[in-house]
Amino acid sequence: MTIGSAHNVKEIRIKEKQKVDQIVLSSLFKKNKNYLGLYRFKILKNLTKKNVIVLGGVTKNNKKQIKLVNCNSFAGISYFKKKAPTN
Repeated sequence: MTIGSAHNVKEIRIKEKQKVDQIVLSSLFKKNKNYLGLYRFKILKNLTKKNVIVLGGVTKNNKKQIKLVNCNSFAGISYFKKKAPTN
């Protein structure tokens, strides 16, 4: 299985030409230079028939919002990173 990363329509089309199986589309929640938000993310997701994986700023609080963009998968370093115990 091959996975490619995209942030806009041009990059989505490149990944489709590269025949990836899934596209990681970012950033849904994390407000950085690639921030999409729910509305723009959903528009970009609907421009491809490939499976799309959510990336960027996913937390336990906003995880339920992923269903609003019809995605079944998400990735996130900070979401899965184990918190160090505080002493």
